Amino acid sequence: MLDRIGDKWTVLTIGTLSAGPLRYSDLQASIPGISQRMLTQTLKHLERDGLITRTAYAEVPPRVEYELTELGRSLMGAVTAMAGWAAAHHGEIARNRAASELTGVGRGKAAAGAPSG
Repeated sequence: MLDRIGDKWTVLTIGTLSAGPLRYSDLQASIPGISQRMLTQTLKHLERDGLITRTAYAEVPPRVEYELTELGRSLMGAVTAMAGWAAAHHGEIARNRAASELTGVGRGKAAAGAPSG
């Protein structure tokens, strides 16, 4: 379950739906970078887990809306905290990744202290 609710697309989908029900196309337009396949998969998993509902309206053209359930809304505190942490530490993590690309994971410390050979 932690894999599901900690997933990038799940966090963004839940955060986006926190404002209220949305149609598929509006949801996709509100989540930069998500593919149609990934959004469809994420929505199916969230619905299966009881975190969102999918309501199909008998209209022409057909209209489908997605909305957080009470269980899904209960995740908002955790999602907001994760997003805040990510925003606060984004620069530090980006610097660590850049440094790791230069030295390789674990290579910086080994090269500084131990003779090779």
